[in-house]
Amino acid sequence: MQRGDWVKKGSHLQAGIATPPAYSRSKVPAHMKTDKLALTRRFFLAAAPFGLAGCAATTGQGPSASTPSLSAMLAGPYGEIEDNGVTVPEIDLEDVDPRFLRQTVDYAGKQAPGTIIVDTPNRQVYFIRPDRKAIRYGCGVGRAGYEFKGGGYIGRTAIWPHWAPTSNMIAAMPERYKPLAGGIPGGIENPLGARALYIWRDGAETNYRIHGTAEPETIGTAVSSGCIRMFNHDVIDLHRRVLAGAKVVVIQGGSVGAA
Repeated sequence: MQRGDWVKKGSHLQAGIATPPAYSRSKVPAHMKTDKLALTRRFFLAAAPFGLAGCAATTGQGPSASTPSLSAMLAGPYGEIEDNGVTVPEIDLEDVDPRFLRQTVDYAGKQAPGTIIVDTPNRQVYFIRPDRKAIRYGCGVGRAGYEFKGGGYIGRTAIWPHWAPTSNMIAAMPERYKPLAGGIPGGIENPLGARALYIWRDGAETNYRIHGTAEPETIGTAVSSGCIRMFNHDVIDLHRRVLAGAKVVVIQGGSVGAA
């Protein structure tokens, strides 16, 4: 696939908040500007056992997405790359199930190009292209009882996001979270990873998102507090394709083609 296919040339997401678009194969909504968000591995994992819905609160502004670097093109899809000043390490693919590696697959379903489909049982994310193909990625999903259900749309995105605990988290565990009220900057050890795509519904953020991860070994598992995690390399790739207002469909069973 050439970069011109479903990748906006020039800037990435322009300023503003998306509203649910009318989807068609001939019209795609305009871009929005990205906002930064994040979390550290230690506190993300500490929060998971307490059943915190979504992936906590986020704030801040981020730079616009850059085009893939020369190092990224030479390294292959999962080699070491430099991204916005952060080194993303190579992923050891020896123990990765090939089902969870990025690939182009046939798609004969009804969803319009630009749609994201999350196949929860099979731990896979699909980005629908206009040529009856889809880019398929592996993902990790929410553990039982915390998985995201239904659908929505991408309201905003973030590059190397910044994270802050919600007021409910601080109230429930002030000793743990009050010192972090100002937030934690993004970086390679941040479990939200290199990008975050925020899922909105009915004009409001859901606190669920598609994001990267500092733990690539969790791809293909159900361990999160509800969000959908991807390899950093893959969420970078997905982020550069996605347009503001992109429809998100989450299925808990059945085929992707019937979604």
